[in-house]
Amino acid sequence: SGSSPRLNWSSQRNSNRAREFHDETLPQEGAKSAHFCSMCGPHFCSMKITEDVRRYAQEKGVTTNQAIQSGMEEKSKEFADAGGEVYAKASVSR
Repeated sequence: SGSSPRLNWSSQRNSNRAREFHDETLPQEGAKSAHFCSMCGPHFCSMKITEDVRRYAQEKGVTTNQAIQSGMEEKSKEFADAGGEVYAKASVSR
């Protein structure tokens, strides 16, 4: 898989402050190109998720809203197929 583009800081409400906060909380040089901030991390970053949804929609030739609807339907089916339980039962190994 190819590398994803840098986050589009200019699309943020206060792009300069967003970049400053990112660089302040992730000061290492390698983190300057990170595609997430230190507040949420790579798996829960709303900026990254928004980019991923937009890229997916573009690749599929659908609108962002259509991509979101399709994704929600897919995840709903996964949830139902897995038993519909919010909390999974932990297995105890002895």
